Amino acid sequence: MAFEQTWKVGALATASGLTVRTLHHWDRIGLLNPSRRTVSGHREYTEQDVIRLYQVLALRRLGLGLESIATCLDAGVDPVRLVGKHLSDVEAAIASLDALRQRLTHIHRELSHAREPGTSALISVLQAMRGTGSAADQALRRHVDDDQLQALQDRAGALGPAAHYLLEIEWPELYRRAEALRVAGTDPAAPEVQKIVARMDELSAMFTGGDGTLTAAVRSAWQHEPAAMSADPTAPADAWQDLTTYLDRARSAS
Repeated sequence: MAFEQTWKVGALATASGLTVRTLHHWDRIGLLNPSRRTVSGHREYTEQDVIRLYQVLALRRLGLGLESIATCLDAGVDPVRLVGKHLSDVEAAIASLDALRQRLTHIHRELSHAREPGTSALISVLQAMRGTGSAADQALRRHVDDDQLQALQDRAGALGPAAHYLLEIEWPELYRRAEALRVAGTDPAAPEVQKIVARMDELSAMFTGGDGTLTAAVRSAWQHEPAAMSADPTAPADAWQDLTTYLDRARSAS
């Protein structure tokens, strides 16, 4: 039988550059629990625990908070896949922006020579501008005005790289978890539902600043375009309407 190396908390703290206090805290909140106990009852970290530690640290370096990291890892989300998805989104955005740059360069050249750009050129610019951003971003634009969108973008920018994961990973995952509880018939007042709703509202406040009108607009986007907002093309609007009602009942019960 192969021997599996284990680490006591002090040894792992030294190897990872963390403090024992930090590892104890992560153990208490359930983010990283040592999986093995020795004969004498001491808890030790296994190789799988070390792998999870690496994932926690990698996601933390990207700017995610501990709550977001726990959501990603407990949902079985592979950080490599997350970064890969982020990279593909960035590359798609670069391609769209490059198309816009080429069209604007053409119009700038025409204007520089005192020539009016053709209508087709202007239409192509509008199309290129509309093409930038994810499906969720484009769906959101149909429910918020320019000022509201700018407010969301400003707050997202202040959050840095974490904003991408909060919006495109954690938030949709929270909705999926809530839907699973609804389908299972869980009481909206149940602690597990209340925890999800509290986190949803916390994330909402991070991006809307507590603006009720903006919050309602974002919820409208989720309600009417769930497939785009959740990045799940199979999400039916009727089911998401039922989920909205379920979440409202949970908020009323809190």
